[in-house]
Amino acid sequence: MPLIVMCGYPCSGKTQKAEELKVCFERNTDRKVYIVGDGALGVEKNTVYADSQKEKNVRASLKAEVERKLNKDDIVILDSLNYIKGYRYELFCLIKHAQTPHCLVYCLTSDEVSSAWNIDREAAEQYTQEIFDALVLRFEAPDSRNRWDSPLFTILKDDTLPYEAISDALFKRKAPPPNQSTQSQPLSSANFLYELDKITQDVLLVDGKTTQGLRCDTVTFLDAFGQLVIASSLFSCAVENLRQIFGLLLVLECP
Repeated sequence: MPLIVMCGYPCSGKTQKAEELKVCFERNTDRKVYIVGDGALGVEKNTVYADSQKEKNVRASLKAEVERKLNKDDIVILDSLNYIKGYRYELFCLIKHAQTPHCLVYCLTSDEVSSAWNIDREAAEQYTQEIFDALVLRFEAPDSRNRWDSPLFTILKDDTLPYEAISDALFKRKAPPPNQSTQSQPLSSANFLYELDKITQDVLLVDGKTTQGLRCDTVTFLDAFGQLVIASSLFSCAVENLRQIFGLLLVLECP
């Protein structure tokens, strides 16, 4: 159901906080919690973040995995740098389409602290200093005034995880409405009946001879409905009865 987006410098404590959130939600709810991150993809960070195309591919893979796991019941935590605001906006569009809430957890540290934590890691888990400095330089900090960065929870290195506030943001807040341009617009009853009557009348107006009924012919509509092939001739009274029955069935079936 909801999406939690982790954000912060390299080695800022994102994975630790993501694991803490997973434990808290599993302890206090009946929901499944999934963590999607670089580790699950087997990403070799120094290779990926040195190549813009490889990095772009990784972001696309993470986004696709999040999209696959989003549903009405489960919680998805995206544990990655998520340092590009345009990418965070893409994730926001994703949750709008899925009609589920989300929040952003920003692990705020100084680059000196993160660099020290990076050095303390095992060699295989470290960022090279060149890659680390480049990622810090490219980092676009979240801003709660942006709807894709809100609600925003900023956590310092010694802060306690605000589980209750995060939980309320996910479960006591409505999902953002989907974009109207991507939603099918429901027909109003008046428009629907008018369009239905117009189209069925077009069928009756083959060659402009409604008094003689329908003969074997092909009716071509002027809009997107295509063609209707009439296989047998029908008298006017039979056609009108069928038109009324057809209209009644459509009205009963449509919401």
